[in-house]
Amino acid sequence: MTADAEQTRRQRNELMLITSLALVKLVFHLMVNLVDSYGYFRDELYYLACAAHLDIGYVDQPPFSIYVLALQRALLGDSLVMLRLLPAVAGAATVFLIGLMVRVLGGRMYAILLAGLASLVSLIYLAMFSVYSMNAIDILLWTLSAYLLLQIEKTKDVRLWILLGLTLGIGLLNKTGVLWLGFGLAVGLVLTPWRTWLKTPWPWVAGGVALLGFLPYMFWNLQHDFAHLEFIRRATEGKYAGISRVDFLVGQFLIQNPTTFPIWVAGLGMLLFSKAMRQGRILGVIFLTVAAILLVNGQSKAEYLSAAYGPLFAAGGVAFEQWLAARQVRLARILLAVVVASGIFLAPVTVPLLPVRDYLDYAETLGIQPSTSEDLELSELPQFYADRFGWEEKARAVAQVYRRLSPEEQQRARVFSYNYGRCGAVDFFGKAYGLPPAIGLHNSYWIWGPGDFDGGVLIVLGGSEDGLPEAFEEVELAGNVSCQYCMPYENHLNIYVCRRLKTPIGELWPRLKHYM
Repeated sequence: MTADAEQTRRQRNELMLITSLALVKLVFHLMVNLVDSYGYFRDELYYLACAAHLDIGYVDQPPFSIYVLALQRALLGDSLVMLRLLPAVAGAATVFLIGLMVRVLGGRMYAILLAGLASLVSLIYLAMFSVYSMNAIDILLWTLSAYLLLQIEKTKDVRLWILLGLTLGIGLLNKTGVLWLGFGLAVGLVLTPWRTWLKTPWPWVAGGVALLGFLPYMFWNLQHDFAHLEFIRRATEGKYAGISRVDFLVGQFLIQNPTTFPIWVAGLGMLLFSKAMRQGRILGVIFLTVAAILLVNGQSKAEYLSAAYGPLFAAGGVAFEQWLAARQVRLARILLAVVVASGIFLAPVTVPLLPVRDYLDYAETLGIQPSTSEDLELSELPQFYADRFGWEEKARAVAQVYRRLSPEEQQRARVFSYNYGRCGAVDFFGKAYGLPPAIGLHNSYWIWGPGDFDGGVLIVLGGSEDGLPEAFEEVELAGNVSCQYCMPYENHLNIYVCRRLKTPIGELWPRLKHYM
């Protein structure tokens, strides 16, 4: 076999392995979606509500993922399986790009396999690609940006700068955290040999293209008193105030799966210090810069850094291939086995593979305590699971109250609640029960306003009776709704029927804003 033929065969085998790993990721999530018995996640209900109110911005997020969701919903519907199809595809594409990065960094079969497996068993990747949110798209776009940077250095093709700018622009229109990536890229351009690019127009062109992508959301914020900045400030001062820098650092070890720690640490070291991998040095600088920004902030969730790990997995695979594959074949195989075993063993921590009672037994055996990043009271389940329970029960209970109203009152009635999860549940599940649209105070629900509510009849889901008699001439406790396994503050909610608002809703609404 000639050298060219041998190289072609090797490249074909590498591409087949990369594709196989991506397909494993895709099939895994599709199968989980088919058998999921936990239900819609709180935020998914809110995103579906956002998709029914298309705009160029929302209080807590830019609009790209919402437009994608609206298109997906129009084409495929909004069943749980269809809703989570795109995150599954994004996860598979991320694994595929990590495999391609390994090849650019000089890795072969073992490096591809190890890096791919590390990304497959990453607990935060398992979580983020298991529900619909901007986070799945965010991880994919960060990984694509890293791959494009490697290709720019390898090929010197200036056209790739424009593609990078487009990727960053879409990323900014998807999640504002891409600003950290942009800042890290700027630092990397200054601190590494990449600075020679600054003498050309192309990095500036990429930055301009990215800025154009972000302009719609900037314009929306100008129109809405910089609502997103207020949201970030209030969230940092409120629900994330209990997060420390130690939590952030320890979280990096835990959320990526502890067995991948030596892989991504080795990858970071290779990117920063290896002469053989100097083309990827800028990616190491980007990672450290973003980590430093999040540390300085002081209340950053560990997951905020998760989108930057793709290049570390790729470089780590190459590092271990160089260190082990040729000389320590047995140890290299043991490492693969440990990574795979950890993925199988720990996957139920972030993906609902087990029925609830089995999961609780599993968590008790491992000594895993329910967790949340929002300083909230928990019951049996971690918040990431508990936030999938109780939503249809709420809509059903509200419908029972609604049906007891007279036909005249039903025409005037609207449903109100204090957080976007309950409002989203009423809007999504309530359609089957004939409920009117929900109005609320939380984030974009407040922006959308009270609609055509005339102050006559308001069904209030949750909260206490305190304050309602001062706002309405008549307040009736009309029902109660409970839910098993949900968050404690979502359990045992009263439902009130309030009649004849004393203050015109147009005067009252501006004082009720709740960004968090």
